[in-house]
Amino acid sequence: MTQQRATIEIIAPTINDAIEKGLVELELPREAVEIEILDEGNRGLFGLGAHQARVRLIVKQNATDGFDSTTTSTSSDIAFELETEEEPVIKPVRIPPANTREEIPLHVAQETVGELLGKMNIQADVTTSYSEIDDVRGTRAILVDITGKDLSVLIGKRSETLNALQYISRLIVSKELGENVTLVIDVEGYRTRRERQLRQLAHRMAEQAIKTGRKQTLEPMPPNERRIIHMELRDDSHVTTESFGEEPHRKVSIFPKEVE
Repeated sequence: MTQQRATIEIIAPTINDAIEKGLVELELPREAVEIEILDEGNRGLFGLGAHQARVRLIVKQNATDGFDSTTTSTSSDIAFELETEEEPVIKPVRIPPANTREEIPLHVAQETVGELLGKMNIQADVTTSYSEIDDVRGTRAILVDITGKDLSVLIGKRSETLNALQYISRLIVSKELGENVTLVIDVEGYRTRRERQLRQLAHRMAEQAIKTGRKQTLEPMPPNERRIIHMELRDDSHVTTESFGEEPHRKVSIFPKEVE
């Protein structure tokens, strides 16, 4: 005799919305169910989806006490049924229940960037992880690492292409998750190398400003790179920094402080 497990399928605008809606319907906590993502929804290139996300919640065997597995919901956007362990599974994306809340954003980011690369006819590997917790904001960024061959086309002049890809990806992922997220995309370690170069440049130009007594102006940079310069020199008691100009030609100037 096969064991039966209660399942419920939920359709909602985002994956998180569908999961929360299903948990409310079942009156169970996340730990009591397994979650399968059946459909992430059709986000399209710019996040304008043609259909919503769909997930399946499977009640774990040890969590059925007090739950009536014969109850059927009458909502028009959910299907409530009994599933046997012998039934075939049609390629769902299964996420470990204990890690659902943390793993879903990583999964969505990976699928989103992979889909965009596919539309650009670029073959590459995409991996995701979390950054360290930001001391100021108390949040973690989603880090997306793209690796492969001949990916310089993804960087572009002054990393313009990479920043555009990151911007579009962040919009789509935020829309899919139903909340704003911080997402950073790197290609073959480019951002890491660039950050190291910028930190060295900041100190070199600061020394030049102190030595000559004149301001030193750097080349135009995108906001994230200017921030690296400002942060690197913020504790330097001999210089100050300031950004000026209009995007995309905004620059950083380093000024020597007057000796009191």
